[in-house]
Amino acid sequence: MEDYLQGCRVALQESRPIHVVLGNEACDLDSMVSALALAFYLAKTTEAEEVFVPVLNIKRSELPLRGDNVFFLQKTHIPESLLIFRDEIDLHALQQAGQLTLILVDHHVLPKSDAALEEAVAEVLDHRPIDQKHCPPCHVSVELVGSCATLVAERILQGAPEILDWQTAALLHGTIILDCVNMDPKIGKATLKDNQYVENLEALFPNLPKRNDIFDSLQKAKFDVSGLTTEQMLRKDQKTVSRQGTKVAISAIYMDLEVCGVLERSHSPSLKLTPAPSIHPNLQAYLQGNTQVSRKKLLPLLQEALSAYFDSTNIPSGQPETEGVSREQVDKELDRAGNSLIPGLSQDEEEPPLPPTPMNSLVDECPLDQGLPKFSAEVIFEKCSQISLSESTTASQSKK
Repeated sequence: MEDYLQGCRVALQESRPIHVVLGNEACDLDSMVSALALAFYLAKTTEAEEVFVPVLNIKRSELPLRGDNVFFLQKTHIPESLLIFRDEIDLHALQQAGQLTLILVDHHVLPKSDAALEEAVAEVLDHRPIDQKHCPPCHVSVELVGSCATLVAERILQGAPEILDWQTAALLHGTIILDCVNMDPKIGKATLKDNQYVENLEALFPNLPKRNDIFDSLQKAKFDVSGLTTEQMLRKDQKTVSRQGTKVAISAIYMDLEVCGVLERSHSPSLKLTPAPSIHPNLQAYLQGNTQVSRKKLLPLLQEALSAYFDSTNIPSGQPETEGVSREQVDKELDRAGNSLIPGLSQDEEEPPLPPTPMNSLVDECPLDQGLPKFSAEVIFEKCSQISLSESTTASQSKK
């Protein structure tokens, strides 16, 4: 697989017709692996000297948002630098030049922005119900299995099993397991065909990772938001809908957002918060009724609550699970935090009133407006000598 991807980069430098295997715009693990594996298979089994290139249907900068993709590429030793992203190939220019053939995997409907590419679609391989109104007029192969990677594995193992290497097998194997929730019959997502091809891959490559291990690792990586910026977290699992020029985005953040609740429920001290309109969509604003509670009293409250939460859950920040901590535990820690204000400071002593405005700022003109006082080298030398003499005198007196 690695050598094949290296050749794809070289092929893009040549001006020749190209077959692009394109995943969906979400570029989840199933979409990415299906595109990579199917393009690999087509390139290895086509007799004519045709170029098949997998393209990830996102910008390269968006790959970090797919934590399971990044993790699995590293796990299978496939360098990200060898992948080709949507912002690195001009499909519309290739289409206009008559040099593009598209093969869609893990989707069969192009977005409006790619409507002009529909004429280039030659094949579809998908595992979702067909949208008859928008399905392209080409060969469409659809089967309602748990993972599109299952259909790619079937194509390879039935067509040319000898080309399958460990990297490609590992990608297909782990993806099917993740999509089918570790083949759990209670969940019911895995079909007989999904189970069959996971078993077939394991029979061919006995050294593939254990199912539980790879599922747990991929599941953890999928929901890990550590290292992501706020913007990246909002975009990680974003879905959008639009109507009459208005677009609405829905984001999911897989982490606990109790700090606001900590403040609202606090009784020691009571902040008497009233929600207020916020000019920023990412901020929750409040009117604080109890103005005697200063920031110095608020900080220990938040610090204790956060420490109690993460100590009790015993999971890294950013994970979706919140087992191990109860509401009673959090409330108990809040009360304790509210009573553990900075010792030695009363309400009146903690935050003294602002000092009076200096007189210099009340006059019409600041004395420094005319520039700094003039200094000569002689004056500076004399001042340094005085300081040195004073220090030596003090030192000699202390010895006595």
